Amino acid sequence: MYRFLLSRQWVILTLIALLLIPTMIRLGIWQKHRYEMRTARNDLVSAALHAKPVPVEQLTSPGHAVTSTDKYRTVTATGTFDTAREEVVRRRTNSDDEVGFHVLTPFVLTDGKVVLVNRGWIPANGAQTTFPKIPAPPAGKVTIKGRLKADETTAASGIKEIKGLPDRQVMLINSEEQARRLGATVLGGYIEQTAPEAKGNSPEQISDPGSEDAPLNYAYMIQWWLFAAGVPVGWWVLVRRERRDREEAAAKEQAQEAEPAAV
Repeated sequence: MYRFLLSRQWVILTLIALLLIPTMIRLGIWQKHRYEMRTARNDLVSAALHAKPVPVEQLTSPGHAVTSTDKYRTVTATGTFDTAREEVVRRRTNSDDEVGFHVLTPFVLTDGKVVLVNRGWIPANGAQTTFPKIPAPPAGKVTIKGRLKADETTAASGIKEIKGLPDRQVMLINSEEQARRLGATVLGGYIEQTAPEAKGNSPEQISDPGSEDAPLNYAYMIQWWLFAAGVPVGWWVLVRRERRDREEAAAKEQAQEAEPAAV
């Protein structure tokens, strides 16, 4: 009855079905891991953003690598902006995907240590080979607030470090390199300023990090597992159809043979 399953065509079809099932299961597991990873990241970022602000010195120190737990924590700092030694970070975009610079200004704390502050985005307004005109920050002693960020690396950001850039321009924000440039004691990581809020011609402050679309990965996980479950069902439907077609063809052939010969 099912001898046709031994035909070359059906053997190949069955092998393909057997390969598809574990492949789709593994794809579902991969999406599950992506869902769990993104959910954990979203929870971590949300907890950091909603945590009580603390002085930046409590979470980082010179040479310290900002951890994933402390990343995006709201911190405060009191001191003065050193605009004479500020730099710009090239090829950064704003919320409208316009290319420009991030303004990186050393912030001298009351104890003499320095923390790097990303004051926000400014447009390029022409060639990026010259140092742009930068709006000045508040003068004198001021208290700022912002999100603590880890030093940028090519591996984490995908941004390539380029040598021979124009004066006072960098590709990545790195506290160790800035410490050597400034000849100062620089806290690890940097602050992404959120307060005082930008006014008038101030740099456009960077928006809160968005949450990753973890539910989409969950939907993909269910989808792949449904596909895996559907493969044997589809294979069995095809087998039953093939059997029915063969039975109908055989019955028709027998009926034709049973008909009396014409005289």
